[in-house]
Amino acid sequence: QVQLVESGGDLVQPGGSLRLSCTFSGSIFSIYNVGWYRQAPGKQREWVAAISSGGSTDYVESVKGRFTISRDNAKNSAYLQMNSLKPEDTAVYYCNFLRLQGGTYYPLYGLWGQGTQVTVSS
Repeated sequence: QVQLVESGGDLVQPGGSLRLSCTFSGSIFSIYNVGWYRQAPGKQREWVAAISSGGSTDYVESVKGRFTISRDNAKNSAYLQMNSLKPEDTAVYYCNFLRLQGGTYYPLYGLWGQGTQVTVSS
């Protein structure tokens, strides 16, 4: 059974940093692309970052240069280092296994963890 557990969210001032963590279980973590999504109040969930099984990374334009995704296959975990945070980064952040189709990332599984709340405000 696939389980996704996100952590690390917090209230932070604009310009601050946070590191999110996600622990994956239920699949062979090392062979899959994994990534992060976020959902702001009143908005649809959007893909934020991806890392392939080989370590290649990809980001939505709005976070390029500020966010860094990484993974530790030995720990079945992925991370999202977020720097220079802006109020518009405020959202619940989710992780998932990913599939790439037609240049777009989709969640591999139709289930989600509880997410972790990131609030950027002064």
